[in-house]
Amino acid sequence: MIKKIVVATTSKHKQEEIKSLLKDLGIEVIPMTFFKEYPKTIEDGKTLKDNAIKKAKEAARFFNSWVISDDSGLEVDYLNGAPGVLSARYAGKDCLFKDNIKKLLNTLKDVSFEKRAAKFRTIIAIADPSGKLYLSEGEIYGIISPVERGLYNFGYDPIFYIPHYNKTFAELPPEVKNTISHRAKALQKAKVILKKL
Repeated sequence: MIKKIVVATTSKHKQEEIKSLLKDLGIEVIPMTFFKEYPKTIEDGKTLKDNAIKKAKEAARFFNSWVISDDSGLEVDYLNGAPGVLSARYAGKDCLFKDNIKKLLNTLKDVSFEKRAAKFRTIIAIADPSGKLYLSEGEIYGIISPVERGLYNFGYDPIFYIPHYNKTFAELPPEVKNTISHRAKALQKAKVILKKL
């Protein structure tokens, strides 16, 4: 099995989540921001898969190491899958997630609760410098809440309501979210791949 892997993201939240979910593998998980220099991948892919692959391949070549990356998005049925690949910049370039939430809630303001179905989706890419590539995917279904709820704030979590728990993602403690989330599901599949490398 490989000894170490670099996490190709600048998001501290994602770094912590990935590190936590891979900790029992015995692989050293290193955030790329640990290094003085790291690639600044332009996420211009048409799909989550395109972006995840691009990030993993560029970082694997840059660090000459195995790399794990992800791209995640919120897909709202009523909006034909939007914001999707544009989830992080739904309200425009350099926007904050509160801006994205505000735009989404405004877009859905006259839409009934029954028509606000959505899913979070994550694509994980694992790559090495030689070009080897492995992919995994995870998703979780919910409903877009008309109001923000919860303190565990990240991304769209305050408005992603999960009926089974009667809570938004932002109301769930991290230890619960990290067992049911789209990223957690994708990482569980990625762990199976990593054990064979």
